[in-house]
Amino acid sequence: MTSGPFGSTDAQPQPEENIPDSVRSAPDLSQMSGSAQPEGAPSQTGGGTTYRRAVTTTEEFQEVAQLSGRGPVVFALYSGKDQQAVDSVAQLEQLVNQAGGRILLAAVDIDQAPEIAQAFQIQGTLGVVAMLGGRPAPMYNSPVPAEQIQELLGQVLQLAQQSQLTGTFEPVAAGGTTEPAPLPPEHQKAQAAIEQGDYEAAADAYKEALRDKPADREAKIGLARVGLLQRVQDQDLDQAREAAASRPDDVEAQLAVADLDVSGGHVEDAFNRLIRLIQRSDAQTKDTVRERLLELFEVVGAEDERVVKARGALMRALF
Repeated sequence: MTSGPFGSTDAQPQPEENIPDSVRSAPDLSQMSGSAQPEGAPSQTGGGTTYRRAVTTTEEFQEVAQLSGRGPVVFALYSGKDQQAVDSVAQLEQLVNQAGGRILLAAVDIDQAPEIAQAFQIQGTLGVVAMLGGRPAPMYNSPVPAEQIQELLGQVLQLAQQSQLTGTFEPVAAGGTTEPAPLPPEHQKAQAAIEQGDYEAAADAYKEALRDKPADREAKIGLARVGLLQRVQDQDLDQAREAAASRPDDVEAQLAVADLDVSGGHVEDAFNRLIRLIQRSDAQTKDTVRERLLELFEVVGAEDERVVKARGALMRALF
């Protein structure tokens, strides 16, 4: 694995016994590297909570890898005999903690779990790999400055948002011995279906979860995200934009572009488009667009500052 911000695409972890088959190859994310801190990067302030979990067995690795279907997991593979590598992982932990549960750090001492290091083809005493939806993306394999780590984590969060992997993780108890609470069965079915690209089955699983527990917030959010994935999977962005530009009052055309914008990370563009459409529409159309906008709010997250801002704009547009 060569070093560089998401630029090392030659690392192709090989399946070992009990290592998930999804750990195969790293996507080429080198285009995401840049000097500016991306939107969604961890803030500069943090607390005493930790999101670092120790991984010492292939069974634990399997479990944590599956959690990457919820949100990004960063694997820090290091030798506990190399103090520089240990210090680098501690620095990474501090920055991951600042993300407030949007990233889980899985710390693997390769001296204790050499089979995991072999699966990731770690050659030295340090290797850091992001995993989203079961797919690994190498980040770096030697100590780097905190500013570069923060930029890389911002890129991980940006990619996670584009992939609709924006769940959150529970804090890990001191010492990293407490395992995250397992997902409810229907949520597990939904996540497995999403990984297979079967969005209809995922939606059915979330609906079943909501029938069992109507107040299940995570199921409601998951259903909204799966709905978005279903709507955009066969859309062509250029054609959709052309249709929306030529037919500004075509509700379906405007909704389609808004979906694609949210899926691509252009959240504010999507919200502004639909709010402008509400402002110039009749009552029935307002309701249709409002419902879609509220659904997209669920996808992005109720506490996201862009959602908070758009909610205010929506209220003004409606009243």
